[in-house]
Amino acid sequence: MKHLPRKRFGQHFLTDRQVIADIVAAIRPRPDDLMVEIGPGLGALTRPLLQTLRHLHVVELDRDIVTRLHREYDPARLAVHSCDALKFDFGSLGCPLRVVGNLPYNISTPLLFHLASFSPRIEDMHFMLQQEVVERMVAEPSTAAYGRLSVMLQYSFLMENILHVPPQAFSPPPRVESAVVRMLPWRGRPFLAQDEALLAKIVLAAFAMRRKTLRNTLQGYLEDADFACLGIDPGLRAENIGVADFVRIANYCHAARLGGERT
Repeated sequence: MKHLPRKRFGQHFLTDRQVIADIVAAIRPRPDDLMVEIGPGLGALTRPLLQTLRHLHVVELDRDIVTRLHREYDPARLAVHSCDALKFDFGSLGCPLRVVGNLPYNISTPLLFHLASFSPRIEDMHFMLQQEVVERMVAEPSTAAYGRLSVMLQYSFLMENILHVPPQAFSPPPRVESAVVRMLPWRGRPFLAQDEALLAKIVLAAFAMRRKTLRNTLQGYLEDADFACLGIDPGLRAENIGVADFVRIANYCHAARLGGERT
């Protein structure tokens, strides 16, 4: 029975054989890899991955697709997790984990943040996403695409835009261009936040009003004297400072809070 793509799941199924081959080549699966595919759909990546992998996990929300997967694949080789990827405990699969998938565009950002929480257990991730999202993920400071997503993901991952995918590679074709991103968790992280929840709050506040200066957006965290101690111009906007500077701000605020608690 033919599966009709469901709009509420953001389903666009990859069909271009050359693009599929290019993605699998970029992933470079090895027989004993511990790998999970998010949103296997009709198996465009699942089938070629299983030509190399001895076993594969998949996470799928659509019950019709889950039924199809159970029918078409040997459970000894394909473990199907019928659930919402946003709620799935990826840490339960073990480590080091490799994560791949054609992510639903309608939940890509929250899903990326969810996956970032498992970064210590992840070897690498390869995702197809809306090209605009990938450009934001890899963006450098002082560019239009640089924002909260850039900072928070670059804090946890080294990322690279590795492949462009046109709409014609899908059925039905989406109205946007797509791209494949490679995400490698930092090993020997160049910057470490003492309080990652505080870092997330500061980055969120800084980018909440992009056109305002840090003096305005971070007034609940820093005063002019604090900016002077940090060597950061309070007249800059959030888009003008890098990940390392955001981490320095968060660690400064964390230390100040501890100092306040001691007095």
